[in-house]
Amino acid sequence: MREHEVILRLLLAVLVGGLIGYEREYKHMPAGFRTHILVCIGAAVASIIQMYAIEETSIMIIQHPELSAAIKTDIGRLGAQVITGVGFLGAGTIIHEKGSVKGLTTAASIWAVACIGLAVGLGYYFLSISSAILVFLVLVSLKKVERKFFQRRNISVFRIEFAYKQEAVKKVAEYLKSSNIKVKHVEFIIDEDKNEEELYLTREYTILIPNTLHAEEVAAQLSLIEGVDRIELI
Repeated sequence: MREHEVILRLLLAVLVGGLIGYEREYKHMPAGFRTHILVCIGAAVASIIQMYAIEETSIMIIQHPELSAAIKTDIGRLGAQVITGVGFLGAGTIIHEKGSVKGLTTAASIWAVACIGLAVGLGYYFLSISSAILVFLVLVSLKKVERKFFQRRNISVFRIEFAYKQEAVKKVAEYLKSSNIKVKHVEFIIDEDKNEEELYLTREYTILIPNTLHAEEVAAQLSLIEGVDRIELI
């Protein structure tokens, strides 16, 4: 393999990894621009090493035909090891927090970038470029479709202290309902040091928040309700 061909493949790996990594970086995901580039370059290097090994083996067999039965080359072995290894890197981007799982899309994009990097290293340019464009479009364009038709919810827990109970509790319930936020569980926090009127003024709400909203945004809106003395995101 000529030197300019190696440079071309490595630069294409940088371009492909950077394109997909930019979208992840823009969304503030755990693995972003540089991570995707490094994964793609690494996969491309693994493929190029394998191509070198195949070329050297072919030359050796041509020079020494008697070795053709003894020398065997598995063209898919090194690539399979790369994909397996990248699986551990992808697992590191998956976060389990407060009952919700985040980072699966980023883990999938890292795995896809590794596969594309292998294709780049092997010199399958049309496959590399077309698959990279398709992955980028899936990450960018289908996000809106996913939010519209497959709305998912994140679990959050709020501790709310009320200055007075009746009207404020009613307004909190009205806000949650109008914002399409489902209350999964309400727990009363009893402080024995308080008098009977203040005994049940603190509650913990376990709620399911749509992806269109953020927990901090919900907390800010709840804090504006008259009668809500203090709110804490647990």
